[in-house]
Amino acid sequence: MTTPASARVLGLAAAAAFSIAAGIGPAQSQDDPHASGGSAAYVPSMTTLGQLELEIPGRKPDDPVITPEEFATASKVYFERCAGCHGVLRKGATGKPLTTDITRDVGYEYLRDFITYGSPAGMPNWGTSGELTEAEVDLMARYLLIEPPAPPEFGMAEMLETWELIVPVADRPTEKMNDIDIDNLFSVTLRDSGQVALIDGATYEIHAIIETGYAVHISRISASGRYLFVIGRDALINMIDLWMETPATVAKLKVGAEARSIETSKMHGWEDKYAVAGSYWPPQYVIMDGATLEPLKIVSTRGMVYDTQEFHPEPRVAAIVASHYRPEFIINVKETGKILLVDYSDIRNLRVTEIEAERFLHDGGFDSTKRYFLVAANARGKVAVVDTEIGELVGLIETGGGTPHPGRGANFVHPVHGPVWATSHLGDETVAVIGTDPDGHPDEAWTVVQQLYALGGGSLFIKTHPTSNHLYVDAPLNTDPEITGSIAVFTISELGVEEPEYQVLPIVEWADIADGQPRVVQGEFNMAGDEIWFSVWNAKDLESAIVVVDDRTLELKAVIKDPRLVTPTGKFNVFNTRNDVY
Repeated sequence: MTTPASARVLGLAAAAAFSIAAGIGPAQSQDDPHASGGSAAYVPSMTTLGQLELEIPGRKPDDPVITPEEFATASKVYFERCAGCHGVLRKGATGKPLTTDITRDVGYEYLRDFITYGSPAGMPNWGTSGELTEAEVDLMARYLLIEPPAPPEFGMAEMLETWELIVPVADRPTEKMNDIDIDNLFSVTLRDSGQVALIDGATYEIHAIIETGYAVHISRISASGRYLFVIGRDALINMIDLWMETPATVAKLKVGAEARSIETSKMHGWEDKYAVAGSYWPPQYVIMDGATLEPLKIVSTRGMVYDTQEFHPEPRVAAIVASHYRPEFIINVKETGKILLVDYSDIRNLRVTEIEAERFLHDGGFDSTKRYFLVAANARGKVAVVDTEIGELVGLIETGGGTPHPGRGANFVHPVHGPVWATSHLGDETVAVIGTDPDGHPDEAWTVVQQLYALGGGSLFIKTHPTSNHLYVDAPLNTDPEITGSIAVFTISELGVEEPEYQVLPIVEWADIADGQPRVVQGEFNMAGDEIWFSVWNAKDLESAIVVVDDRTLELKAVIKDPRLVTPTGKFNVFNTRNDVY
């Protein structure tokens, strides 16, 4: 088994949000309740990285034996399960580099054992969890000893070939045609069926199941609240009209081979004008027409790393948010450590402010005033802060934990330190609480004012709500099934003590799922802020669920189960997402 010392040598950190799957399981049986549903019918949209036919690059005499068929299989597993963390070209980001100078130094046995057993820092235990067979672990260890292949580029010509305007603007409803309470609607990612479920926040009714790209990463809402934009890991965007009698996709666009982020313009006067999406491969972002998804401008992010001034061939686009103070998209470029303020008021003469922050930017969100944007440079253990009103970096904070991964973070008023924003960590049990009030608490602004200790490493998301007195912390990437099946809850009004205690909610137990090793992930509040939903994310051929918790009492309120809920992961309440409430 890998020792802690050797784990630190390679330090394969956990994947970004949802970058591990619920498993590479056996084929569905005829008795599988999902066999006739969306999971069985799903065909990945267009071309995913895992489906590309790539040749073995530049074989060397001492390369391990691997057949072209094995190489194709390993490439598929790597692109779909590992690239989100370690990079398409294996140069690292949230996870450490896996280039051949490193992998050959540690050797085959080390790689095999590390893939098998994982690490406390968040590397999944692919072998012992049963998610990879012994043969698959062996194959991936050999694959990592060979130079990585490079997928093809994806420019405007390729992009336009994928663009589908299914329902032109003139043919869409001029008024809302359904009785859905759109503000309290949840867009729920059904990761392994390539779908999203639109679930009513009051009745828990599934209003629609919509075919999307592979493993939708996020859902975002237009400023008007009418359109839902989702983007899959295969870089397919679906634009969904929530005014239709049954909400449905009205436009599609594929922006590359792999992607994570999308956002729409929110500045007053520019509502719904533009959308922007960022790609992992090719490393670029594209500005689109906000009503049709027509691609208008593609901008590459390849360039020099901010501190070493060395060229990087794969600077991937991570989180994107839309400024409330300027007509700007705030685009985070992972490997070069740059935050781009992209002025969309004149996209023909595009003006971009480049802020040097820190390498391996990943996810983040606004403070409670929506003026300051906080983003985790997770592999560097820091959070960068941008004042979006003046367009400058105002803070770079050491979080004191192992690999911050906030999602969008959590804003609340601390009983001692005033307004704060918090992040949990992939690598350990700590939660960093950061002061965000430069006017009322100037000495504590942009510093860690308190460190909390939650369940354990492997946390992906932290959550609260302006009306809530609770702070929820998940740990779905932990290696302990009891931890992955639970949620830690801190009482905000009791955080004034040195080491606050937390309550454990047994979410998997409440879901009453006996089979598999379900992971509890990503709390999301309803519009009123009086209940929080958690995904119980199981293997794609096993039962999953959504557990609804009463925020006032911390008691079970409801369990949503349906054969169509295949591997539910991210959940996005329309009102909270549109208004950056978190």
